[in-house]
Amino acid sequence: MGNEWVEEGDLAEIVGRSHFHHIVKIEHGKEIQSHKGILKMDDLIGLRWGSTVKSHNGNTFFILQPALNDILKDTPRNTQILYPKDIGFVLLSLAIGPGKTVVEAGTGSGALTTAFAYSVGREGHVYTYEARKEMQDVAIKNLKKNFLEDRVTFKLRNVEEGFDEENADALFLDLPNSYDYIPQVKACLKPGGFFGSILPTTGQVEKLLRSLKENGFSFTEVCEIFIRYYRTDPDRFRPVDRMVGHTGYLIFSRSINYFGEDNDLNKITMENEQQ
Repeated sequence: MGNEWVEEGDLAEIVGRSHFHHIVKIEHGKEIQSHKGILKMDDLIGLRWGSTVKSHNGNTFFILQPALNDILKDTPRNTQILYPKDIGFVLLSLAIGPGKTVVEAGTGSGALTTAFAYSVGREGHVYTYEARKEMQDVAIKNLKKNFLEDRVTFKLRNVEEGFDEENADALFLDLPNSYDYIPQVKACLKPGGFFGSILPTTGQVEKLLRSLKENGFSFTEVCEIFIRYYRTDPDRFRPVDRMVGHTGYLIFSRSINYFGEDNDLNKITMENEQQ
């Protein structure tokens, strides 16, 4: 959605007074109905993003391109999901962008799946694996709610059996024992492909680090993300009372083809991992 004008097929966020906001897919002949009036989508097509429109009964709305954060905030969940602060860093660290092929295991409620689908655009695709049907049903419903289901293939299977895909650009595991599946990850990723995972405890991270080294991964990083918001009143500018702190350890690595004792190659990987 890099266009300047509203086009059919775009996701749009309609924002009005009293904290009203609604994310819709723009389609010819459809209407947006709310307690603040009716908007015809045909009247929105061709407008510049950021324009104002009026409903049939005179209420004013902005039409905006939705931020991914706005989409994620309204994602219903049955399990703990990654926070936007984590998801943003995952997208950057795995180089997720238009046209990419992304594989995920541990779909959960589909928050990260939504972020992947949003980011790969219409040219890319996401393959997501979940072992629990009840959770997959929730994720499918959430992706449909955000009009992104056509970019995702849902698979009901334990990844112990391996992945169907090959030469994927990136793969993310949101599983408590992700370290058990690194051989399967290796077979799925393209050479140099990006791997990521999130784990809650240091013991789990240590097991994953060992498995990555044993299976030909390098340039590994471990981090955690903190974020603090501030009040926007210029006369009372200060941090808000609550801070989103530790939610999990993020682990990132690259699939390489080197298994050996070459001292120069060992030094390259070790120096990059110690930065």
